[in-house]
Amino acid sequence: MNSQLILTVICDDKPGIVEQLAQTISNHQGNWLESRMSHLAGKFAGILQVAVNEIHKASLRQALTDLHSKGFKIIVEDALSVTPSDCRQFSFTVVGADRPGIVREIAQAFSVRHINMGELETACSSMPWSGEPLFEASGIIEVPKSVNLNDLYDQLDKIADDLAIDIRLESSSEQSV
Repeated sequence: MNSQLILTVICDDKPGIVEQLAQTISNHQGNWLESRMSHLAGKFAGILQVAVNEIHKASLRQALTDLHSKGFKIIVEDALSVTPSDCRQFSFTVVGADRPGIVREIAQAFSVRHINMGELETACSSMPWSGEPLFEASGIIEVPKSVNLNDLYDQLDKIADDLAIDIRLESSSEQSV
């Protein structure tokens, strides 16, 4: 019987990290399913989902722990069974001059409405016309059907005005904010 593990990985970035992880998982009859990985500030950081038969699970866990001697910090957790929620899925984007508090304000607007942020990707770069710091974010949220979308749009509009940023919220059945 297969079970699934969630791994979080961090180590100094260098060539061969993904290969070492993949080889370790493969050597213990694991199957690499889904992952998100990135290079940030000289570090490799990733999260991945692995399927493994119960009889190989302990040896895979040990082999992943043994990678510590090669500079890997790996946390291994059993995946949880998740029942699909009764939610609408939206994608969102945020663009504007970088300043502290942008993520906090948006995350708070979602959190108080019990909106789950399923994905979040952020980046800072320079505005092409001025060289000023530019903040960009994109992600996916799961909005419970009980959430009043007009209230959510109003709150996001207020945040956008207060922080002088552009926030767009889109789904297949909704127009952009």
